[in-house]
Amino acid sequence: MTTDAASPIAAPGTDRKPDGELRRGWTTGACATAATKAALTALITGEFPDPVTIRLPRGEEPAFALAFESLGDGYATAGIIKDAGDDPDVTHGCTVMASVRPLRPGSGIRFAAGDGVGMITKAGLPVAVGEPAINPVPRAMMSAEVVALCGEHGLPADVEVRISVPGGEEIAAQTWNPRLGILGGLSILGTTGVVNPFSCSAWIHSIHRGIDVARAEGLTHVLGATGSTSEKTAQELYGLPEGALLDMGDFAGGLLKYLRAHPVPRLTIAGGFAKMVKLAQGALDLHSARSQVDMAFLETLIADDDRTEPLKERIRSANTALEVLEMTRASGIDIAGVVARKARETALATLRGAPVSVDVVVTDRQGKIIARAG
Repeated sequence: MTTDAASPIAAPGTDRKPDGELRRGWTTGACATAATKAALTALITGEFPDPVTIRLPRGEEPAFALAFESLGDGYATAGIIKDAGDDPDVTHGCTVMASVRPLRPGSGIRFAAGDGVGMITKAGLPVAVGEPAINPVPRAMMSAEVVALCGEHGLPADVEVRISVPGGEEIAAQTWNPRLGILGGLSILGTTGVVNPFSCSAWIHSIHRGIDVARAEGLTHVLGATGSTSEKTAQELYGLPEGALLDMGDFAGGLLKYLRAHPVPRLTIAGGFAKMVKLAQGALDLHSARSQVDMAFLETLIADDDRTEPLKERIRSANTALEVLEMTRASGIDIAGVVARKARETALATLRGAPVSVDVVVTDRQGKIIARAG
């Protein structure tokens, strides 16, 4: 996944990692910075640099080709097509636009949200309520380019930078922005400027921001679920608001480790049987590419006696966790309950005594609760 954190990513498992060496890409923040530099250069000199080169936080200096340019009376606009490389990123191919205009002396640098860029409506995010959803690092990158350019030409750095992403509001509906209180479009994001394919950092970053927002809103009970079916069941079970839903997905470790340092009084973990088996085994990344259901582990959950020995042999040769669940049910054995308890033990061990009470809800594929613990 992408370092363009907190929203523009596909769900785990929906995109298969391609074979061979993966191509890196650029964050929306890097694209916005390049567009800002190109537009401001044109506003000052009358010419757009194409390609335009910027300096990233780690010292890299990539060049970006312009996809759009417009120079008018008192303004200039440039656009960069975002290339996310080989990452499954819903903003890949979007045009990130920057429009700049001079402000009155002493105004400083101001950021504005154009079409397709969201506004912050909830506390707990790294940008204040009422501000455009342009994160601190991209703001710093754009500000550095503005200050440098204005300084080179003996001008005060009193400039409005308006960022837009045509079609961004529709794309944002596929992300977690609405749940985080970022309304009207996408976020301009990134901490390094670079998208590292399948890094998973964006998903985990979104979990962290969800916890921050929940804490800022004073919520005392949050829910981390492995998928939409278990999430809906647990949300209805406890009557939780949208702000309590943390989009854990496969990243139980990312959720639990952040809660360890930033606790919320109560956590519910919900998921299907197979995912909860992995958590019960001690896995904190539940993706199929990074952890597997261990049939030998499931066998250990069955009491050791003559009656269960044939069942244990069948478990050892089973193909899936669902097959094990069905055969144990047919034998009158509640293996789901044991899995729920052990999954809770893993969560508590990862929290390391943080003041977070934990319960676990295990569902079947239709969303019916088949076990609870805690």
